[in-house]
Parts: sequence; C-alpha cells; structure tokens
Amino acid sequence: MKIDLTGRTAIVTGSTGGIGLAIATGLAGCGARVVVNGRRQPAVDRAVSIVSGAGGDAVGFVGDLGTADGCAALVAAHPSCDILINNLGIFEPKDFFDTPDEDWTRFFEVNVMSGVRLSRAYLPGMQERDWGRVVFISSESALNIPVEMIHYGFSKTAQVAVARGLAERMAGTNVTVNSVLPGPTLSEGLAEMLRPEQEKTGKTLEDVAADFVMTHRPSSIIRRAATVEEVANMVVYLSSPQASATTGASVRVDGGVLSVI
Repeated sequence: MKIDLTGRTAIVTGSTGGIGLAIATGLAGCGARVVVNGRRQPAVDRAVSIVSGAGGDAVGFVGDLGTADGCAALVAAHPSCDILINNLGIFEPKDFFDTPDEDWTRFFEVNVMSGVRLSRAYLPGMQERDWGRVVFISSESALNIPVEMIHYGFSKTAQVAVARGLAERMAGTNVTVNSVLPGPTLSEGLAEMLRPEQEKTGKTLEDVAADFVMTHRPSSIIRRAATVEEVANMVVYLSSPQASATTGASVRVDGGVLSVI
C-alpha cells in the first residue's frame, strides 16, 4: 500500500514531541504539507525541522490551542485544511478527591474543547470540498477509566463521543471522522515519568516501560509500551484515501489492553 497525500494540508495539534511529532512526520513522509503546533517557538522550530526532513513541507504555528483565542488564531493563520489531527492533550495522575474544579475545567478545555473548536472551524470546508479527514487522539483510558486520573479518562471518553457524533453529522460525504485509542506509549511524557525508576534500577527505558505496563495494564497482550511510530502509522492510514470506508470508529492501538472485542 502506498499512501500519497501530495497536495493535502494537515494540521497536527500539540505536535512538537511524542505521538504528535510522529504523526506529523508520518504525514509529511507521505507528501502532505503539515502545520506543526506547540506553545513555544524553539520547540516548534525544532519540530518543523524534523518534519521537513521527512520529505514534506512543514510550517509552524505557535499558540496555546487549549484556549478559544489560540484556536481562533490558528484558524486565522491557516483557514483551510484537508486533514485535522486533534492530538493536543494533557494528563496528570491525581486522586479524584484531590482534583479541584479548576483541573476538571482545564482538562476539558485542552483535551476536548480544542478539538471541538477546530473541528467546528474546519469541517465545513471539508464538507464543501467533499473530502477530509478528522482524527481525535483519545486513549484506551476512554473505556478503561484509570482510577488514578478519572478526570483524564472522562476527557478521553468525551473525545470518542464527539468523534462519533461528528462522523454521523458528515454522513453521505467523503469526510471521515474517527478516534484513535492508544495504550501506554513510550513518549517523552512517559519516559520522564519513568526516569527515576530507570535510574534506580539501571534497566533500559524500554524494560522499565514494560514493567510499568504489566503493573498498571496487566491485560496488555504485547506486554510492552507501544512506540510513538506504531500509533502514528494508524493515524496516517486513517488520514489516507485508502481509509475511505472507515468512519465513526474508535480504532485501538492499545496493545490488546482492552478486552472488548
């Protein structure tokens, strides 16, 4: 299968590192023009360089898309796109009884409303051109709510609901909307969280990540953390012409953590 996205413009939110950067790089490698986003200019500049090196055309947008003003500024700077990857997200382990209203609101604004606002802005153009792809990067935590961060699981479930509803709203068009549910993934965030354990044990980061998976997600079939590229590969496929019959789906890249068939 050869995925050709030449002539397509993709926006990948929160794409200066981790899964977002891997997605942006993968889309660029298929010929797409990619808008890379982050909150800090140096990080965006570095990501643009990496993505451009993959063979595509990349430009940067510096802005906080966890706010309405940030989303509006992105749309003003880039009023049209063919592929929208709602990847921006935050997570933080915190007990339910220690999680104040402000945290619930912040997670909802960043993880959910960023995708809502941008989808509302870009989907009409996709519908008018009768082609488009929207992907929400959710999580297996949308279905397997983590007791240590219920507020995060709630936001990921909301993403799945929005994606499904938008897919139905685009019925009869060549615009697809899907959500992707990664499991534990060895991104910079997880690596940083595991670094103290790695330094204490002397194990490789991959081995420490595998121990983490088997402790916190023992139902994992692959028994390790996924790589960011493994998640990105699925997103690139869903963004392609070849995925035209896949819409309204919650596609799992969870390593078999979820036992739902």
